[in-house]
Amino acid sequence: MKRLWLVPLLWASAAHGATDAAADYQQHCQSCHGVNRVGSSGPALLPESLGRIKPAEIRQVIEHGRPASQMAAFAPLLTAQQIDALVSFLQQPPATPATWNEQDIRSSHRQLADLSQLPSTPQHHADPLNLFVVVESGDHHITILDGDRFEVLDRFASHFAVHGGPKFSPDGRFVYFASRDGWISLYDLHNLKLIAEVRAGLNTRNLAVSKDGRWVLVGNYLPGNLVVLDARDLSLVKTLPTHSRVSAVYTAPPRNSFIVALKDVNEVWELSYAAPTPNFEPRRIQAQDVLDDFSFSPDYRQLLATSRKAGGGQVIDLDSGKVVTDIALSGMPHLGSGTYWQRNGQWVFATPNISKGQISVLDLKTWKLIKEIPTLGPGFFMRSHSHSRYVWSDVFFAPGNDAIHLIDKQTLEIAHTLRPMPGKTAAHVEFTQDGRYLLLSIWDREGALIVYDSQTLQEVKRLPMNKPSGKYNVGNKIEFAEGTSH
Repeated sequence: MKRLWLVPLLWASAAHGATDAAADYQQHCQSCHGVNRVGSSGPALLPESLGRIKPAEIRQVIEHGRPASQMAAFAPLLTAQQIDALVSFLQQPPATPATWNEQDIRSSHRQLADLSQLPSTPQHHADPLNLFVVVESGDHHITILDGDRFEVLDRFASHFAVHGGPKFSPDGRFVYFASRDGWISLYDLHNLKLIAEVRAGLNTRNLAVSKDGRWVLVGNYLPGNLVVLDARDLSLVKTLPTHSRVSAVYTAPPRNSFIVALKDVNEVWELSYAAPTPNFEPRRIQAQDVLDDFSFSPDYRQLLATSRKAGGGQVIDLDSGKVVTDIALSGMPHLGSGTYWQRNGQWVFATPNISKGQISVLDLKTWKLIKEIPTLGPGFFMRSHSHSRYVWSDVFFAPGNDAIHLIDKQTLEIAHTLRPMPGKTAAHVEFTQDGRYLLLSIWDREGALIVYDSQTLQEVKRLPMNKPSGKYNVGNKIEFAEGTSH
C-alpha cells in the first residue's frame, strides 16, 4: 500500500511516452506515412494494416529501413527507447478515427498510361494465357513470368503487401492487384505496363472482377464497405456501406453476380451485374453464423463457408437462399483454400486445416465426410490440376513447414512428401495451363520458385526470388480451372 504513490507517476510516464512517440511520428514519419497514419507515399501505419506484422519486425524496419525502398534507417537518429515507443504507438488506433470517403477515392485516382495508344495484341514472345503473375512479398514486387520458358518478362514495385490474390479480366489481358492498405492497381499483360491506380480504402481484404470484364468490386475492412470500380480505368462507380468488415468478395460467373461474405453480421450478399447498367443493390441471404471465408460447388449453386457455430462448415444454397446443412469439421478448416476434383465419377472437396494436422475430404453431393487425412501439421494452401493425379498440400503452420504432401486423388493417401529446401517454408503451388509443370514457392527472403515436372516430380528449374508468397496462372484463373483458387 505504501507504493500507491507510484501509480500516478507510471501513468504520467506512459502518457509522456505516447506524447513523445506522437511527436517523433510527426517529425520523422508523417511526410511519407500521412497525417493520422493513413499513408501517403509510404503505406498506412494503422493497427488494421500492421496486424499480421510482429512488433519485432516493425522495430527492425524502423531501425534498419527497407532495402530497395524509400524507407530509411532511423537507428542513427532515434534511441532504442524512442523506437520501442514508436512501435507501441503504431499498434494503437489513432486519436482521431481514420476515414476514407468517395472524395478521397476520386482524389487518389491516377491514370498512368493511355490504353487507346497501346497495342491490343501481346508485345512479347510468351503465350498470354500461360503467363504467371508472381507476388514477391519480401520486397513488395510483382514478377511476370513466361510459363513456357520460365523466364522473367517484367518485375516492378507494388504497393505495400499485395494480398487476396490478383484477379484477371476475362480475356486475360489485364490483371488487378489489391494491397493491404487499399491501393488497387491495373496492369496490362500485353504491354507489360501499369495503366491506373486508385486507393479504394484504408485496409482492403480482396477484389473480384465481373464475368463481363466491366466491373471491379473491392471489399474493405476499413472503412467497412464495398467499392465498385470501372474495370477499364479504375474510376469510382459506387460505394456500398456494409456496417461490417468484409471477409471476402468473389465473382460467380454462371450467376453473373458477385458474392460477398461479411465478418460482423450473419449475412451473405449477392450483387448482380447482369443488367446493362446494374445498380449493385445487394440480395441479403441470412446465414446462421458469421462466415469467415468460403468456397463454391463446381456449378456455383452452393456456397461452402467456415462457420464456428457449426463447428466446421455451413452450406448455403444460393438459389433458395437457405442453409442446406452444417458440416462438423474439427479444428479450423480453411475452406477458401480448398479444392475439388472427381473421384470414382463423383465430385469431392478437400480442405486444409489451420489449427490441426489434417485434411478433410467431403462428398459434394451429400456433404458427408469421406476421410480425414493426417498430415505433418496444420496447412494453408491446397492446389491441383485436372491433368494431375495428386493434390499438393503444405503444412504451413507446422514446426517442420519445409515439407509438402502429395495426396493421391483416388486413394486419398499421402503418396509422397517432399522437402524442396530443408529449413525453409514450402507453400502455394500453381500449375501451368496444360498441367505439365507446376511452380512451388519457398517463402523466404532468400527463397525461390521451384519448377517441377508434374508427372515425374523431377525439379526442372529454380528461380531465386524474395519470398514469392503466391503465383497465379492466367489461363487457369480466367477459366476457373479445376484445382486452382477462385
